[in-house]
Amino acid sequence: MARKKSFTVDTLLDARKKAGMNQSEFWHRFGVTQSGGSRYESGRNIPMPSAMLLWLAHTGRISDKDLADALKAVKS
Repeated sequence: MARKKSFTVDTLLDARKKAGMNQSEFWHRFGVTQSGGSRYESGRNIPMPSAMLLWLAHTGRISDKDLADALKAVKS
């Protein structure tokens, strides 16, 4: 059985840096402000809906296009 991927603050920082994104670019994809993302990267608890989206993206179950489409649909 394949091992499940989990994420931590370190995993989030690594993913953001590996993608070459600043906080604003990275967190905007999940509907989170730069300041909110900064707090999460500092260890503050991430709300369940954002945590679920982060996990889905981290495990490859949702794409950046899916996130962008969802964000656009929610904002309209």
